[in-house]
Amino acid sequence: MALTPQARETFTRLFGAEPQPHPTDPELFDILQNEIFDEAFSTGVLTDVERELLTVSVLTAMQTLPQLKAHAGAALNIGATPLQLRETIYQCAPYIGFPKTLNAIGIANEVFEAHGISLPLENAGTVDATDPSAREQAGAAIQTPLYGNEVREVFSALPEPFDKFVPHLLTSSAFGDFATRGGLDVAQRELISLVAIAAIGASTQLRPHVAGAIRAGSSRQKVAAALVQVMPYIGGPYALSGLVLVARYDKNASWEAYR
Repeated sequence: MALTPQARETFTRLFGAEPQPHPTDPELFDILQNEIFDEAFSTGVLTDVERELLTVSVLTAMQTLPQLKAHAGAALNIGATPLQLRETIYQCAPYIGFPKTLNAIGIANEVFEAHGISLPLENAGTVDATDPSAREQAGAAIQTPLYGNEVREVFSALPEPFDKFVPHLLTSSAFGDFATRGGLDVAQRELISLVAIAAIGASTQLRPHVAGAIRAGSSRQKVAAALVQVMPYIGGPYALSGLVLVARYDKNASWEAYR
């Protein structure tokens, strides 16, 4: 195998076994393993756990379920807690929808059971799910410092009742239902959201979410590292669309500049 020592060491650390030559496409697998487990994995300011959780995020978003199963196990092997892994998948729901999230959590549950982890995991919700007002209020407390009043302003031109319902739904769901949960902090959730958005090619949402990730506490270096980490999985064009925005980010720009 034409693997670098670093690629071989990282692969073994993640998956608990030495890499083996691929039976039909050994050259392709050498290329991808060197890029993923040497160059991308060793560049930037991310921890091993952060790298695997970001990888789980994009595999969830893309619904590449065989690879998700392998990397969910790797995340646990490298030190991610079951709660962190579950919450990473849950955090993708507002961006990819519930059916795809259910597919991914089904895979994660298989991995948990294979690792002897009892299900269900502990509750992590902090907001009354039956109170729409409480969900929106809690969500706005996180959303507004990161994104201002953009959602209300953009969708105010919708016909009634959607001019008010759509902003409510976005705030109460993406932020009230999910960003308030335990297991991950807001900065981690914003990075997960960003790479999931990049993975599905939602370019319009990339600009505000690059800014949101930085405002949530991640440095430009960390946001860039997150996008580079997932580049081999999502492809260069999707990752580069986000990296261009990181390169051009201006912390002194107005809210409107990141719409």
